[in-house]
Amino acid sequence: MSKTRLEAFSDGVLAIIITIMVLEIKTPHNTSWTALLEQLPVFSSYLLSFIFIGIYWGNHHNLIGAVSHTNAAIIWSNINLLFWLSLIPFATGWMGENHYAQNTVILYAILMLLCGISFTILQICIERISKENTKLAHAFACLKQKSIFSVVCYLLAIALAYYNTLFSAILFCIVAARWIIPDRGIEKAISH
Repeated sequence: MSKTRLEAFSDGVLAIIITIMVLEIKTPHNTSWTALLEQLPVFSSYLLSFIFIGIYWGNHHNLIGAVSHTNAAIIWSNINLLFWLSLIPFATGWMGENHYAQNTVILYAILMLLCGISFTILQICIERISKENTKLAHAFACLKQKSIFSVVCYLLAIALAYYNTLFSAILFCIVAARWIIPDRGIEKAISH
């Protein structure tokens, strides 16, 4: 499979995921501001997930940009990542509709953890076919540090949800802030 085909398929799946999430937001049946305020947990969970999907899209784009060709390991690790990402609309809806209840936040944190691990697996598969580029190896090392940070935050979010889900939500925002700007190391290594 060509690299462009893999990117196009992944872009399509991510676009569908975002579309499904926005369709889950129900329009209030009355025109009061209170009705909109009641939708705040739903909208905030959508916003958080939209940002995460955007982060994955940008970082996925950079990661796939690092390869000249794909192999079976890259294809299947990409499918694995897309599978876990495709569950985000369900977890988002459940968390928002239930106002960040404990079990919903725990499921969301577990899903984010699985997405992060899947992204790292894809990165490792890409690293294996890009060993000759030392600048790229350094960029991948920086990504791994961010991945380890994320895994620790998601594990903490799971544990803290048993105490107070607000702490978990704060950790989600911290992870998003850490990843919001794609790492330029890959772009620089590719351009040289």
